[in-house]
Amino acid sequence: MRSHLAAVTGGAALWSLPALAPLIPALSAALGVPTRIAAAGAVALTFDDGPHPEGTPAVLDVLAAAGVVATFFMVGEQVLRDRSLAADVVARGHAVAVHGHRHRNLLRLPPSVIADDLDRAASVIADATGVVPDLHRPPYGIYSWPALQAVTARGWTPLLWSRWGRDWTRHATPPGIAERVTRDVQAGDVLLLHDADDYGAPGSHRRTAAALPRVLDAVRAAGLGLVAVPHPSGR
Repeated sequence: MRSHLAAVTGGAALWSLPALAPLIPALSAALGVPTRIAAAGAVALTFDDGPHPEGTPAVLDVLAAAGVVATFFMVGEQVLRDRSLAADVVARGHAVAVHGHRHRNLLRLPPSVIADDLDRAASVIADATGVVPDLHRPPYGIYSWPALQAVTARGWTPLLWSRWGRDWTRHATPPGIAERVTRDVQAGDVLLLHDADDYGAPGSHRRTAAALPRVLDAVRAAGLGLVAVPHPSGR
């Protein structure tokens, strides 16, 4: 009985171990889930949860005015809502990546459902944008072991973040978002913001767009550039 319990407990721990990666940098490194990029003198700006009919255009306009490119981790069901908006992200020179077809905690999904979600998201994003994505970030930053295996089996690169603005929360403010996501910012950091509010507090995308000029100014004041996530192969 004890051996069976130990096996069950051990299996559960293995299944959920990658979920701790956002909280434990050493674990994320051991699992091969980077939280940073190799970029001298620059940080990567990333947006999750879109595209959104109001939030994404607002973010794109700020980025265009500043001459900055970013990486957008898209949700398939949101791309289906407006394929042209997803295409516009790429047309403006930004990178796209997979955040899932639906925004669900991967710890709660069996491997077959995870596989279907990944494939549907990649197909929808590629069809809308003309770009086949090979970069992935899970909803909530949470991987299960089967999910991480499914991502790497597809030849994709998993990526988390090193700094976030917690901009999806109800009490977030533009100054607070900017201060949090750029606090002690360093070269190689991956900054996480959100261009949609479908999975966060209503209207949060407006605060993100309002915070973005402050974010860009703070990064540049630190002597750093802003880039999309570099392709791991260097392409």
